[in-house]
Amino acid sequence: MELDDITVVAVTDELRQQIGDASPHVALIRERVREKIAAVYSLQEEIKLLRLAPSPEFDAYNDHAEACREWGRQQKAELGL
Repeated sequence: MELDDITVVAVTDELRQQIGDASPHVALIRERVREKIAAVYSLQEEIKLLRLAPSPEFDAYNDHAEACREWGRQQKAELGL
């Protein structure tokens, strides 16, 4: 490959989203986030807690889910996404 074959592009939010959507690494991160949430709350429990909101139980669930999502965001940031 010669340098003439390289095209420089601006990485816009849209392009970053497209790269993330096509990335098997991002797909794995998203799956692991779902697994981390499901390790503590089943889907049925999540639905129940959503109906109970606002409540202390919902707040605990939401804190856990947001911590899992933050882990996922950090993992994607390490990939440059």
